[in-house]
Amino acid sequence: MLEFLASIYPWLKAGHIIFVIFWMAGLFMLPRFFVYHQEDGPAGSDADGVWIERERRLLKIILLPSMIIVWALGLLLAWVTGAYVEGWFHAKLLFVLALSGYHGWMSGYAKKLARGERTLEGRKLRLLNEVPGLAAAVVVVLAIVRPF
Repeated sequence: MLEFLASIYPWLKAGHIIFVIFWMAGLFMLPRFFVYHQEDGPAGSDADGVWIERERRLLKIILLPSMIIVWALGLLLAWVTGAYVEGWFHAKLLFVLALSGYHGWMSGYAKKLARGERTLEGRKLRLLNEVPGLAAAVVVVLAIVRPF
């Protein structure tokens, strides 16, 4: 099995990067959707229903499948290359775990918005929009530079 996975390593890596891009795009979009959702009208309005559906689709069609595929391919790559014993990989894994937690938290906030609960201000949501970008920068440096 390991030999077969090693033979398709470039395809595993390409798939991993493609789905990281999809996942990150969704993580960038969702907080923006939340800002627009909250600014577009009161809870229970027609616009509210449209935003709830957009957020649900983004989460279910793009974000969740992408995150699952990123994890699956990433763990396969770590196994094929033996990276799971490297310090840089442990640090990268920590940041990916944090991004997964952020994803879960954002999913929870989407559910709050769907119930009409608007607990965050637009300014805080705009700041949260920076989290995936910073995490992605660290993950890329860890994966490419492998500083330790």
